[in-house]
Amino acid sequence: MSGNRKFNFILISLLGIGLPAMAGQAVPNSPDDSVKVVKGQVSDYYIPVNTTYEMSGVVTDEHGKPLEGATVMFFSSPMHCNTNAQGQYHITATNWDKHLYVYYPGKEFANVVRTEAQRTVDIQMVPKTSGPANLPRQKAVATAWYNPADNATHTFCNPLNISYNYEPYNNNVKSNGSFRSAADPMALVYKDQYLLFSTNQGGFHHSDNLSDWDFTTASFQRKPTDDDECAPAAYVSGDTLFYTGSTYEGLPVWYSTNPYNGRWRQAIGPNTLPSWDPCLFLDDDGKLYLYYGSSNEYPLKAVQISRDDFSPISKIYDVVALHTDKHGWERFGMNNDDEVTLKPFTEGAYMTKHNGKYYLQYGAPGTEFKTYADGVYVSDSPLGPFVYQHHNPMSYKPGGFVQGVGHGGTFADRQGNYWHVGTCMLSLKYKFERRIGLYPVAFDRDGMMHCSTAYGDYPTWNADRNIASPEDRFTGWMLLSYGKPVTVSSSDSTLSAKALSDENLRTYWAAQSGKPGEWIQMDLGGEKTVKALQLNFYDYKTVQHNRANDLYYQYRILASDNGKDWTLVVDKSDNDRDVPHDYVELRAPLHTRYLRVENLHMPSGGHFCLSDFRVFGQADGAKPARVKALKVARDRQDKRNALLSWTPVAGAYGYNIYYGVAPGKTYNAITVLGTTSYDFRGMDVNTDYYFTIEAMGESGISARTPVVKAKH
Repeated sequence: MSGNRKFNFILISLLGIGLPAMAGQAVPNSPDDSVKVVKGQVSDYYIPVNTTYEMSGVVTDEHGKPLEGATVMFFSSPMHCNTNAQGQYHITATNWDKHLYVYYPGKEFANVVRTEAQRTVDIQMVPKTSGPANLPRQKAVATAWYNPADNATHTFCNPLNISYNYEPYNNNVKSNGSFRSAADPMALVYKDQYLLFSTNQGGFHHSDNLSDWDFTTASFQRKPTDDDECAPAAYVSGDTLFYTGSTYEGLPVWYSTNPYNGRWRQAIGPNTLPSWDPCLFLDDDGKLYLYYGSSNEYPLKAVQISRDDFSPISKIYDVVALHTDKHGWERFGMNNDDEVTLKPFTEGAYMTKHNGKYYLQYGAPGTEFKTYADGVYVSDSPLGPFVYQHHNPMSYKPGGFVQGVGHGGTFADRQGNYWHVGTCMLSLKYKFERRIGLYPVAFDRDGMMHCSTAYGDYPTWNADRNIASPEDRFTGWMLLSYGKPVTVSSSDSTLSAKALSDENLRTYWAAQSGKPGEWIQMDLGGEKTVKALQLNFYDYKTVQHNRANDLYYQYRILASDNGKDWTLVVDKSDNDRDVPHDYVELRAPLHTRYLRVENLHMPSGGHFCLSDFRVFGQADGAKPARVKALKVARDRQDKRNALLSWTPVAGAYGYNIYYGVAPGKTYNAITVLGTTSYDFRGMDVNTDYYFTIEAMGESGISARTPVVKAKH
């Protein structure tokens, strides 16, 4: 046999069965074979040739009394026997059968690993003490703060609380274990529902308020490890929804008039253009356009295509390329600080039309960086020429809990208010481990497109409210959990409970198990008014790839004034939804000092694990004072860079730096925690910038400082 002999031998000796040969494969016997081949009526069978011998021993209870009828077996094998009245067993074994597994009613399973030399193994059983891996499902109890039968929300908190799919079993995950991911999103309104398409999902999410999301399968997968929805594109024409994925080789364009039933048909297959990161844009005049490209060498492309066969019917235009010598934010690196490793990538084209102008959005510099952002070029024509918008990047979030907002799409809700959905960096287990964020967008009186991310990872009013100004979407509920002490039931390895309140999506804590009863407890440092909670679960020792129908989290949240007497606040003991970033908007304010989360169920064998337990509301007291001495030192040698500094403010846990291209256009925000300086490397060379800053505290937000100008 070949070098696979040992593998076959182990597999067969464990299973105790023969394996059929591959069709048409002749496998001769040889004197050295440990497997013989028997030709059957239909196929050949591999039969193990092993040296067997008898093992024996006595099975007793915890007091040494022999147990009759105990079942002795080898782990993952059908080989077994039962003990006699004296507790004796005799079982046939090979040297590969080292793991003895023993069962007796009322006793814990016994796991005994022997050596090859051991022929006699006595086994002592112990009483069964542990409960089931999952508690019996009980009906959740409604409280004054949360009703499981009526839990629709009016707010949301990034990252979006959607059922992020697990990465398929491929080279992305083998070394680092299972992880969830979604990226490259775009959203639209179809028959009064918001549909969200994103990479690696095997379907789409949908919502009627942009807070509460359900999932519908729409798999176009051909191979087990394929990502059948990479960087998807979709558009609506009448009552028909069209969809395609990202490809260099050509993929079908699909359509459906009822996507919720999972049935799609091919409009064409495959497409003719190498349309990686596509965007399909249907203009008001009925003409269809395709924008595409993902490269650190080549520009993004634009072309008019036929609505009949989706083939090009115009010239193919180069429309957007990066200019890192002029645009600091387009540079590679976690802080736009790597101009050596690789050239930055431009990707994720997306078109939005507003008041007769065409806004072509693009992502840069790389999805694994906190500086991942979307810029915009503007034109009077869908095919250009396009002019770089003076305010760029359009969507930008390098600080805070959720970082990065690139390769996304902009859409209008049912009331005409605009939103931008984009890719958020996680990139902990792998660079393509990502999440999705949703942020309000507007166009100012000069037609300048801008996205508000200042409190993008705080509770935000959803699409139910008709709010035109993006800044007014913030509820005003402040962060109460940052840096607060947390105690836990147990910790696996060296993982620290400090990660639960450090406002860092890329750090996490895990208990020693995923069993019911594991818990975390946070001290808010005094009585606070709590209005919302966010539990950011993470996957630790989880075994899951792609989707399963039984992925859900169950837990309870309790509150206490003294850390001893507890009141139930949120009961999700019968939850059956997949909520990896579960956001709970409370029905009434909760006044408490201590909060406790008790685990009931974790999906797919994972440990009870969270990256952060975030608490929002208000504390009593005055708002922080206005920041003093804001300084912006622009680098004279490299106008793309500036060092910002300011004096600390008592009672502030963080600061928001706002900047823009005019005093009244400081649209972009950078959230800074735990420091009073920032190395900013995202400016355009020939542009004057204006800066202002505010302090954030648990009791509210300070007034902003006077604007500071940084000349080019």
